[in-house]
Amino acid sequence: MTRFFDPGLSALEPYVPGEQPKGIDNLIKLNTNESPYPPCPAAVQALGRRQAEDLRLYPDPACSGLVDAIAGFYGVHTDQVVTGNGSDELLAFLFRGFCPGGAVFADVTYGFYPVFAAMFQRPVTIVPLREDFTLAPADYASKTGTVFIANPNAPTGLALALDQIREVLEQDRDRLVVIDEAYVDFGARSAVPLVRDYDNLVVVQTFSKSRQLAGARLAFAISNPALAAELNTLKFSFNPYSVNRAALAAGEAAMRDREYFDKTRRAIMSDREYTAESLRAMGFHVLESKANFIFAAPNGISAGDYFAALRQRGIIVRYWPDSPRIRDYLRITIGTHDQMASLIRATEEILREVN
Repeated sequence: MTRFFDPGLSALEPYVPGEQPKGIDNLIKLNTNESPYPPCPAAVQALGRRQAEDLRLYPDPACSGLVDAIAGFYGVHTDQVVTGNGSDELLAFLFRGFCPGGAVFADVTYGFYPVFAAMFQRPVTIVPLREDFTLAPADYASKTGTVFIANPNAPTGLALALDQIREVLEQDRDRLVVIDEAYVDFGARSAVPLVRDYDNLVVVQTFSKSRQLAGARLAFAISNPALAAELNTLKFSFNPYSVNRAALAAGEAAMRDREYFDKTRRAIMSDREYTAESLRAMGFHVLESKANFIFAAPNGISAGDYFAALRQRGIIVRYWPDSPRIRDYLRITIGTHDQMASLIRATEEILREVN
């Protein structure tokens, strides 16, 4: 550590993203929960020559067109919507500005939560998931600090029902609850309708998964207008131009194209069930996912050996060997049907070799 670095951050362990391999042909990449489908045609068309020429100009700091599209889709007012450069930016603002009493989150959840807490030096209360990886709302009843819940959770894919989220909200109306809905469009129910009844709720969503714009870095939060205004204060104090012109154009088009949105998410949900059932038939333990991935423990082979054997066959999934609670599991992103069929064939071959 240099003498210039804040000693309070000397123990900071940065978030480790999933591998983004380069220069490998015919790779089946199922490790970072990206969509296997391209952006909707309207989004591609929006990224035309006019947008390229207009890159010399700053983007609209209010993100007006995109905000209108989001508000229309969810049936909320525009003053309830805040946009950001990916959900991680919005989550960072929430940790920085809305956690004076600390942060509360599960022991197995999105890996950026403890990083943000450490970076902004927020005290943390960890609430362990139950043995079956479910999140029990009752476990949060006596906890103080801002609650962060990924729903569906990552990397398990399990989701709370709306009445369970309502239970957490009712436990303490003076405690803020952030529901991180990166994967909600693949079978769970969004908490956005609860914003009407609870002024202690912020819902965060991303365009990276169900709207195929991971590379655009685009997200939004929905809350009551007062919370949204405060979140915007943080955004404009940090970077009022954090959402670029290309992302604004593509995001607005994607949000307005409901047909493509529904078509692609239905395809992913169908292939998720196909993959889960196929692996269960081979003895795998697969959790009931409501996300665009599955969380699976192999049978007859260790998770580490299965991970390595898939890698040898050009299939990359996500594995956490240094995390005791989940090192027997792998997270497998749902790709196209052909990609998932290749995974199943490779798994059958691996198990035959082992046995």
